[in-house]
Amino acid sequence: MAGTPRVLRAMNDRAALDLLLTHGPLSRTRLGKLTGLSKPTASQLLARLEAAGLVVESGSGEGRPGPNAQLYAVNPTVAYAAALDVTPERVLAAVADITGRTVGEHAVPTHGRRPAEPVVRQVTAALDGAVKAAGLVRSDVRRLVIGTPGAFDPGTGRLRYASHLPGWHSPTLLEELAAALPMPVEYENDVNLVALAEQRLGAARGHDDFVLLWNEGGLGAALVLGGRLHRGFTGGAGEVGFLPVPGVPLARRVTRTGSGGFQELAGSQVIPGLARELGVPDIPSGPYAEVAAVLLGRAADLDTDPYRRLLATYATGLATGLASLVSVLDPELVVLTGSALTAGGERLRALVQSELAELAASRPRLVIGDVREQPVLRGALESSLAATRDEVFDTLALR
Repeated sequence: MAGTPRVLRAMNDRAALDLLLTHGPLSRTRLGKLTGLSKPTASQLLARLEAAGLVVESGSGEGRPGPNAQLYAVNPTVAYAAALDVTPERVLAAVADITGRTVGEHAVPTHGRRPAEPVVRQVTAALDGAVKAAGLVRSDVRRLVIGTPGAFDPGTGRLRYASHLPGWHSPTLLEELAAALPMPVEYENDVNLVALAEQRLGAARGHDDFVLLWNEGGLGAALVLGGRLHRGFTGGAGEVGFLPVPGVPLARRVTRTGSGGFQELAGSQVIPGLARELGVPDIPSGPYAEVAAVLLGRAADLDTDPYRRLLATYATGLATGLASLVSVLDPELVVLTGSALTAGGERLRALVQSELAELAASRPRLVIGDVREQPVLRGALESSLAATRDEVFDTLALR
């Protein structure tokens, strides 16, 4: 089929739809210039897409002499995609229209280690709440991507590397969810989804080889090699919290404890204790991830001796684990993100960069992540939208 007029028209259709998503409403003339198509061909293309319900008229352009040009945009109601971000504390769902605009959200609390209701009910309640908030019904959603800690082993279908996520380890869970949800469902590691969000929307745009280091509830990494996520044989690539590192006792039986050397050296839970050891005053109470973000945020802003030592000591711990990663992978870029790392900001990044230069032969550039608002959910939506657009924008199927 390559090179046939039918295939070429479909390729032009998809290029035009992608441009409308990127730029917003465009006139026939502007779309023709961006695609390289003649004005008559661009007009025929828009007529096809409008007849298929994929584009709609969207006002008119102003500011030039003569009649205002009619503008066209992707029809936002042509399809909807959904995503879930699952943590031990809650299931957060969102629904977006085909343009990527979030039209509904809903959160269901799970009460930590004792879920109040079965996982299937949590998932459907969160999804239905988001669908209702969007003014839709469940059948309007074309696809769902669920982000969780750990990863579902492709061989067994069971969740691994996430012993702290209650209720999600049943061997029949995926079958139960498939029976309860009337749309295709995909599952992805939460840190991998953050990397996808950064690659599509944030600090890793334009980069095909990068490592993303995440530190919030736990320490994890995502590996993007040759433009693709590397998940590993069991889905456990990037579970760097289990990485043995110098500076802490060698951890054994890590799958039982749910922790390992790098987590004990540089996870968020070590920061309050480290701050106390270094004489940092007024250490707040609360969940350790939140306390870690507060302390590193203060350290980024306050140029006092205890905070300088806190940042320097913590940067050395981070660089120790990162040195092993970059020595094996030699990435172009390392993205530091999660509430603890973004709170430390540029001062923490510069210290880690300096330490890493001493500990590893390769010299990747370090940056702070840009996607700060619900990055797991945003990545899951991007994944769900990409697959939905491939399906809905395939105009070959319309011929």
